[in-house]
Amino acid sequence: MLELLKSNNSDGVCVVSILGMGGMGKTTLAQLVYNDPSIKESFDHKSWVCVSDDFDAVNITKTILRSLDADSQYENDLNLLQVKLKEKLSGKRMLLVLDDIWNESYSDWTILRAPFGAGTKIIVTTRLQKVSSNVDLVKAFYLDKLSHHDCLSIFAQHALEN
Repeated sequence: MLELLKSNNSDGVCVVSILGMGGMGKTTLAQLVYNDPSIKESFDHKSWVCVSDDFDAVNITKTILRSLDADSQYENDLNLLQVKLKEKLSGKRMLLVLDDIWNESYSDWTILRAPFGAGTKIIVTTRLQKVSSNVDLVKAFYLDKLSHHDCLSIFAQHALEN
């Protein structure tokens, strides 16, 4: 995933999804990628938005803009917000994590994605296959259940502190 995100071979927005049932570690995996030192070197900007049930393009866009400029105040007009975001990202590489998306609407996704261009990489975490297929992704990473042996190993590691 790191190599895919750091690569410059995308003409447009590159979207990857992390898909799996609740509690499988989707957010943890996204955090590990987001905080990786090589990612910091590869992007001009990074932003993390916890989406959950309320897929509100205005609030999501405002959150992204605040991550780029914490002191700025923004209005509630989606078009103006997206124009500002597009201006701020012009010629820049951006990593965006949209964590825990439940909204299955393709049109909502298309609206949210509008200001992003080449150089933007987006990680989407979701439990829903339909969300993953709606986001025009380059690659999906499926987190499956751990084997009994792996679960026991993790339990023993924490219980025995070794």
